Formats: sequence, structure tokens, C-alpha cells
Amino acid sequence: MTRIAVATIGDGKLGDVVSSEFGHSRTFTIIDIEDGEVKNVEVLENPAKNMVHGRGPIVGKSLADRGVDIVITGKIGPGASTVLEQLGIKVIVTNPGQKVEDVLRKYKLMK
Repeated sequence: MTRIAVATIGDGKLGDVVSSEFGHSRTFTIIDIEDGEVKNVEVLENPAKNMVHGRGPIVGKSLADRGVDIVITGKIGPGASTVLEQLGIKVIVTNPGQKVEDVLRKYKLMK
């Protein structure tokens, strides 16, 4: 099972779109995938949305605590990137505005 967190703009689940920035995203769509099949989808509010600085590392740690293996985002800062790397979470940077399900297929994470 692979757990993927996509930085998103709302709560549209697989139909939502990728946010333009990791730490400033409104939500994270968390998808559990096994053998290319979606097993579960949940939406998590950004736990650091009210912070002025240091959002990325806090979000990274929160996602690691939830067992996330891969993060997909439109953009990511150096602090968050470093934290995710140290935690063993792979980062995929893609064009914002794409649907979550389309991005999962694009990177061959979902059938």
C-alpha cells in the first residue's frame, strides 16, 4: 500500500486540483493506493494554515505522522523539501491546477 498526499485547494477528493504551493495549500487529499487501485481517499485541512512562517516543515511532519510515502504539489520550499527528504518522503512537483486523479495517472500511481 502506498499513501500519497496531494496539496489541493479544496475538498473535492480525486476531482480536486493541485495547489500552487505546498505550505499554503488549503487542504491535502490523502489517497491510499494498492496495485494501482484507490483503496481510500480522505481530505485533511492544512494543519499550519494559520501560521505566518514555517508552514512547510510543520505540514511535512504532520504528513509523515500519517504515514505518507509520496507528496505531490505544484511548488515546495526548501524547508519543507528538506524535512520531507529527511523523513524519507518522495516529492513530485507538477503543474498546479491539474485534477488529482489525472496527476495520479500521469505518474503511473493509479490505473
